[in-house]
Amino acid sequence: MLCTKCDSDNSSDASFCDRCGAKLELACPTCQTPASPEARFCKKCGAALPAIRPNSPTTLSASPISVTVRAGSAPEAFDGERKTVTALFADLQGSTALTEDLDPEEARAIIDPALRIMIDAVKSYDGYVVQSTGDGIFALFGAPAAYEDHLQRGLYAALQMQRELREHGERRTVAGHAMLEARIGVNTGEVVVRTVETDGRAEYTPIGHMTNLASRLQMGAPVGSIAVSEATRRLCEGYSTLKPLGATRVKGVSEPVEVYEVTGLGSRRTHFELSTQRGLTKFVGCESELEQMRRALEPAISGQGQMVAVVAEAGTGKSRLYYEFKETLPAACRTRQEFRVLEPVG
Repeated sequence: MLCTKCDSDNSSDASFCDRCGAKLELACPTCQTPASPEARFCKKCGAALPAIRPNSPTTLSASPISVTVRAGSAPEAFDGERKTVTALFADLQGSTALTEDLDPEEARAIIDPALRIMIDAVKSYDGYVVQSTGDGIFALFGAPAAYEDHLQRGLYAALQMQRELREHGERRTVAGHAMLEARIGVNTGEVVVRTVETDGRAEYTPIGHMTNLASRLQMGAPVGSIAVSEATRRLCEGYSTLKPLGATRVKGVSEPVEVYEVTGLGSRRTHFELSTQRGLTKFVGCESELEQMRRALEPAISGQGQMVAVVAEAGTGKSRLYYEFKETLPAACRTRQEFRVLEPVG
């Protein structure tokens, strides 16, 4: 008998739990409705009940594994939330053949350092590793932690991953071992992200075609490359340099997909820089804020240090206001320092 209070296993002839003292009752494993020892099916939901024999030393059927999709109230839970995210799939090329004749511990010594490089690259840009696929990983950017620049983070992580894997592979070849290389697929789009709980262990998983396409792009990418789709190319154009690979038939997609290889960083780092390259609209509506910044500039020119903070919701024009203010500065005041984050190392 399984105690419904403390989950302790008791002999089938017990009336009370020998661990917590609670009264024992046979309950349906599906809906927890109490049932008599003679019952074979639940009277409420019709599920099959464990076969308990009086005076038998143990129960004859184990409790089924519980798989639930829970509605969590904790800050990290985001069940059923629709999000635009970036998915990254990375996989070592030829690892199966490389480890075919090796002892499992020897195979692990080859695979683990490469996996660590992949995971560290994802964490460097605040990505979330959904799962390890044995000799690769599946990661998300933009969930559970939301970032406006999740695509750039995903591409920066992919570039760092390929660079460090190449360096690791070169060290292996110097030592007389086989080269290790990886394929990476990156795709951006909408998914529904939910929390799946299996036997008390929570996993954050995205549901949607976007992640499937990222996986297919990885499988079809040239060895040592990073592949993206046409839709992703439009979003990362200017941030990254790309090389067209042509239209490719992708399993599960009715029409051929235009695939591009990410070869490096572009000249732009922010969304606003890309907007200025494409052309800005007329600046209206922030004249009073611009005047306040000009008034703060006057004592600064005379040697009285000033600090101005611009605070507003995302997308309301803070970068544009800063840009217009810089354009009005006298030539003598145009020496400035600007700092950005997310620059790839190396």
